[in-house]
Amino acid sequence: MGRLEGKVTVITGAASGIARAAAGAFVQEGALVGLLDRNADGLDAVAAELGERTFPLPTDVTDEASVAAAFDQVRQAYGRLDCLYTCAAVQLIGEDAPVHELDTEVWDRTYAVNSRGVFLCCKYGARLMIDAGNGGSIINAGSPTGLTMSGAGWHAYSSSKASVMGLTRVMAADLAQYGIRCNSIVPGSITTPLTKALHDDPVQRPKLEAAHPIGRLGLPEDLTGIAVFLASDESKFATGSLFFVDGGISVR
Repeated sequence: MGRLEGKVTVITGAASGIARAAAGAFVQEGALVGLLDRNADGLDAVAAELGERTFPLPTDVTDEASVAAAFDQVRQAYGRLDCLYTCAAVQLIGEDAPVHELDTEVWDRTYAVNSRGVFLCCKYGARLMIDAGNGGSIINAGSPTGLTMSGAGWHAYSSSKASVMGLTRVMAADLAQYGIRCNSIVPGSITTPLTKALHDDPVQRPKLEAAHPIGRLGLPEDLTGIAVFLASDESKFATGSLFFVDGGISVR
């Protein structure tokens, strides 16, 4: 029996990157996985690859009605939610900037997905967990850029991720009474479609690699183990924590 056998889960941003890798790992451990993303074609491709234990939920995380409808689908189909893992994010490389140079529209686009989107998914995910009465686990993807000098120059992205990690901790305090655990995974620089432009830059890539004491950039698969742990009952005494899986970048 898998470590997540029969658990109903929702993963946001599931059409690619960290979330797609997590979806595969959750399925391997026996979970039922709701794949949530605005890229409907991408979701269909992931669902076709991972099989019948997945169900696509095409959703715009910035739109409250869209998010509410997605979680209502989960409610109608399963009546409960055991784990929510929010990974959907944007990083507007080339547009993000220090605060005195930052276009307000870039700030708004970043916060719409990275902060508002996480809030909306946690709002409706937590409601479903509370109504079901079985507790659950909420995992939010953070970033060391919200805590360290690694976020210098990207003030919209870095501060949006700081808001996510702050939300995670206050949710942990208030939702514990319902048996809901809330934690954040804090990855280093992971090679995904989100970071492709940065990682392909021949000037920036060596600097990024050198910033990680472990000596390389991360892969989505580097984060699946901690995600499965936090989704499983093995982490039943863990809440309000930031779990760093960052190749050591945060110790610089």
